[in-house]
Amino acid sequence: MAGRLQCHHCGHTVIMPRHCPACGTEGSLAAYGPGVERLAEEVQSLFAEARLEVLASDTISGPAALGAFIERMEKREIDVLIGTQIVAKGHHFPDLTLVGVIDADLGLAGGDLRAAERTFQLLAQVAGRAGRADRPGRVFLQTYDPGNPVIAALISGDRDRFLAEEFDSRRRSLMPPFARLAALIVQAREAAVADDLARALGRARPRGEGVEVFGPAPAPFAVLRGWHRRRLLLRTRRDIAPQPLIRRWLGEVRVPSSARLTVDIDPYSFL
Repeated sequence: MAGRLQCHHCGHTVIMPRHCPACGTEGSLAAYGPGVERLAEEVQSLFAEARLEVLASDTISGPAALGAFIERMEKREIDVLIGTQIVAKGHHFPDLTLVGVIDADLGLAGGDLRAAERTFQLLAQVAGRAGRADRPGRVFLQTYDPGNPVIAALISGDRDRFLAEEFDSRRRSLMPPFARLAALIVQAREAAVADDLARALGRARPRGEGVEVFGPAPAPFAVLRGWHRRRLLLRTRRDIAPQPLIRRWLGEVRVPSSARLTVDIDPYSFL
């Protein structure tokens, strides 16, 4: 719709190519996937008369624009709202009675330790936008894994069971709160510099009973804002403090001026 391609992780934007980069055919590129613009096109084709609006980080320029949008929703000037996760962030729309989530289990993929609890929290939050006033609400979740504990808990409304299962999973896999974690993130403008530093950290890794190091490996966002990123994860027993281990570890490795090294104790994000 906007005629451009934009990465929502680093902000990089390019004009939509007229020719396929591989074969050179003109006009052969087509939108694919459930992005908000693609969904808006489908809704417009099915409900031509509906007053539609897209709410995403790149369509809201600031607090004033967000306030104007909320006012239009409250005045019932919008029939269909298509948005990203920011739609779920606590907005109160009394007349909103139907919520649909596309690819509801997308957040369960990847290596994020907290993927299940994050997904449960987000979906429960967005589902809570429907039926907040006198009129009842309905929620539809599109999922490829309806048996997943997160989806099952949302359908049944049994939050306590989900939390118990997640707690048991953490215990069996020796993940927090049953262990300590620390993430070491290597960043460099050149991939070779990031790889060399990450491998040096891997060779100097601490060893001992109750101490493990995973990696080095590309971070989930391997390139971010032009920086190549590599990650190592240190896991220790609950009774072993990771900070002294890391201080000795980093004392054995020289970090070049062209690289950055970030240490995150008890990381909340794994990206």
